[in-house]
Amino acid sequence: MKKMIRRTLTALLATLCLSGAALAQNSIYDLKVKDMDGKDVPLSMYKGKVLLIVNTATECGFTPQYEDLEKMYQKFKDKGLVILDFPCNQFGAQAPGTIEEIHAFCTGKYKTTFPQFDKIDVNGENESPLFTFLKAKQNFKGFGSGSKAELMDSMLKKQDPEYASKSDIKWNFTKFLVDAQGNVVARFEPTASMNFVSTVVSSKLF
Repeated sequence: MKKMIRRTLTALLATLCLSGAALAQNSIYDLKVKDMDGKDVPLSMYKGKVLLIVNTATECGFTPQYEDLEKMYQKFKDKGLVILDFPCNQFGAQAPGTIEEIHAFCTGKYKTTFPQFDKIDVNGENESPLFTFLKAKQNFKGFGSGSKAELMDSMLKKQDPEYASKSDIKWNFTKFLVDAQGNVVARFEPTASMNFVSTVVSSKLF
C-alpha cells in the first residue's frame, strides 16, 4: 500500500513538474519538439508564421481530415500558414506503428506535405510540453452540435461524467491555431467543420 501511494505521488509530482515547466514558458517559441528522427526542433523557427497544430491518428473516423488539412496547406502556405502534425496513440490506440509507418501512410494515402513530427502523448504524465502550453491557453469549450458532437459527448461522458470541465485533449484531430505573433487564438475540436476551421485560419493570414 505504501509503495502504491509512493508511486502515485511520484507520478503526480512528475506531472506537476512537467506542467510547471511548460507553463513557465512565456512564449510558444521557447519550446522545442522532436522531429521524425528524434532531433530537437525549436518552435522559434516558425516565428512570424501562422500555425495550425494538430494531434493526429491514422485509424480514426476523423482521419480523412488529413485530406482537408493538405488542401488548406496548399491553399494558404504561401500566405504564411504552417500545419504541424503530431501523431498520438492515446485515443483508442488509433495511431499504431512507427513514425516511419505513419508518415508513409499519410504521404501515400493523403499526399500530405506539411511537417510531421515524432509521436507524442498530449495528456498525462508524459504529455508534450507543447500541448501542456496549448491547453493552458485554450480550454475545451464543447463539441458543438450535430450527430458527431453528440456521439463524442455521449462516449466521453461514459468514461468521465466531468470530462467537459477539463482542458485535456479529448480525441484525435484537435487543432490549435497560433497567430503570427505567437498567440494561441483558437482551439477546434475534431467535430468542428473543416470549412469553419479554414475560414478562421484564413482570417489570421497575411
